[in-house]
Amino acid sequence: MRLKFLVLGAAALFSALEAMAQSPAPIVVPAAVDSTPAPEKAQKDADDAAITAAIALLQELKTQNDQTIKKQQAALEALDHLQKDADQIRIFSKRG
Repeated sequence: MRLKFLVLGAAALFSALEAMAQSPAPIVVPAAVDSTPAPEKAQKDADDAAITAAIALLQELKTQNDQTIKKQQAALEALDHLQKDADQIRIFSKRG
């Protein structure tokens, strides 16, 4: 019985030592550092300028569209008024 316990204990000890021997120490690698941050900033500034220009253009187009819509609304109102006048003329011409 003691021999069995001794053999099992030795096997467990060898297994533990083997597991520890197989685990390598963790290797820490420093992060890569970009040595040229200036072009990124220049690119970001260029992108910001392009976005600002695009926003200004869109606002100008929106203003033009609003003016066009107002003109079209006025034309539709004039056409409605003409339609009503034409209907009145037809009514009065039938009465004789």
